[in-house]
Order: sequence, then structure tokens, then C-alpha cells
Amino acid sequence: MLIATLSAWQASAETLLLPPIDVDLVGKTAVANARQEDTLLDIARRFDVGQDEIVLANPDVDRWLPGADTQVVVPTRYILPRADRTGLVLNVPEMRLYYFPASVRGRPAEVKTYPVSIGRMDWSTPVGITKVTAKTQNPSWRPPKSIREEAEARGEPLPDVIPPGPNNPLGDYALRLARPGYLIHSTNKPFGVGMRVTHGCVRMYPEDIEKLFPDVPVGTPVQIVDQPIKIGWLFDTLFIEVHPPLEEKKQEPAVLVESAMDLVNVAWKQQPLVLNAQALKKALQEQTGMPVPIAHSVRD
Repeated sequence: MLIATLSAWQASAETLLLPPIDVDLVGKTAVANARQEDTLLDIARRFDVGQDEIVLANPDVDRWLPGADTQVVVPTRYILPRADRTGLVLNVPEMRLYYFPASVRGRPAEVKTYPVSIGRMDWSTPVGITKVTAKTQNPSWRPPKSIREEAEARGEPLPDVIPPGPNNPLGDYALRLARPGYLIHSTNKPFGVGMRVTHGCVRMYPEDIEKLFPDVPVGTPVQIVDQPIKIGWLFDTLFIEVHPPLEEKKQEPAVLVESAMDLVNVAWKQQPLVLNAQALKKALQEQTGMPVPIAHSVRD
């Protein structure tokens, strides 16, 4: 596994070179030393990962008090989702957005990736194909009737319109999707990025969408996929990346194994391979969200 050692003051780059079509991994896992005042959430934001991502990668580290000089794994290596490498791709259980900019002659192809929040179980983010239909800076928010009713039931009534400003849940930037009512937007609650906390919209760190917003033209395709298990090749090695399935779609262990083996069989058709069954079993049990090797190819 490629591991980089980072100082706690560095920021992780989210722009990566896009590999050839037969290579599926990008980035590299990193290790950072926590500062005395850090929580895992502080480190997650510093290195542009989400809250659940960093907690899964560090199951033995205290979320709130990791402690000075504690080594924290920063999960910044990814298997690209099984989707067209164009436009925006959101993998819902991974809570991560990938942006494949249009290629520019004379420059290497790139992929940019960002942690996001998604809809909670009773307000799930819908999968499927859509597109960006509008871009708004300093948007106003008009809470739909269902959200106003929910807030009313909590004793926290909402106005019909929330103007731009620090109290606006949309933050400073919003990308409207062709699905009515759904946005990719900034937030005034960045600590929730990387969790299931929204009413179905896709929430980003303010500093991330500030970078993404000017790059994404209206009409950009958006693929929203549900892939808790991703498999991909890096040269002669096959990796698996397992994220906890969405709560409402949790599967029995045997079904999870069957789903993984279906993907392994697809990979075998690309390159005959020798599978490490124990490594596969461990990855499916631990669900760390980080790529781990499970097989190597065999050549004739």
C-alpha cells in the first residue's frame, strides 16, 4: 500500500491525474500526526475527507480526543466508481463526489474528488442519471412544504424564504440538478460533511464547492450510483474498497460476499487472477472504506 506521511498542517490535494481506462485507483493513503487540540473531525476537514471516512479508517482512535502525536490514517486513496468518467459522479454509500473535467489539449486528464453529505434514511438521495441545470451564487432557500412541516413539528418553524447569509443552509454556492428539489450546495454546518444528515441534497465543505462551482458548466451530466463495494485494478493487483451499505439496504453477510464475487468474476474476465479469499473476507467484514489488495493477475 502506498502511504505518505503528512504533517498535521498540510492540506490534501483533491486534484489527481486520471489514469488510463484499465487502471482504477487514484491517490494514496496518508498518515498525519494529530495535534493536542485536534479531533478526528478537525483532521478530516484539514485533509478534505468526510467524518465517517476518517472514523472508519481509524477504528481504534478516539473521535474527540485522539491525543498529541497520535498517528491518524488519512484515507485519500480511492477506487474510481463504476461509471462513465465524465462530468460528476456521486457514490452515495461512499459519500464522495468525483468530477471528471473535460479534457484540455496539451494537459493531462484529471479527476477531482470531494467528501459530501447525503440524505438520511428517511430523505435518501436518489440514484440515477441527471444533470446540472442552474448555478447560483449567494442563493436564497425556499424550504419545501415537507421540510417546513417537519420543522414545525419540532417547534422550530421556518420562514417561507431564507435569504443569503450565515443562517442559510445552502451556504454561498448551489448547483441545481434536473431532479426537482435536489441541489449540490455549500453549507453553514460543515462539521456534518461526510455523514447522512441532509434532506436528500448533496452538501459540500464551503472551501470545496467554492473551487468546484466555477469549473462545472450548466448541462454537466451527473451520475448518482450506489456502490458500497468497488473493485479495481492497479497494474497486476486487484483491490477492493468496501463501505458500509446504506442502512436501509444492509445485506446479510452471505449476500455481500455474493455481490463481491460477482465483481471479482467481472475482473477475472479482464485478467485471469488468483484470489486471496482471506483478504476478501477481511475486507468485507471490516468495511474500512480503503482499497486493499485481494488478488493478483496471472499471465499466460
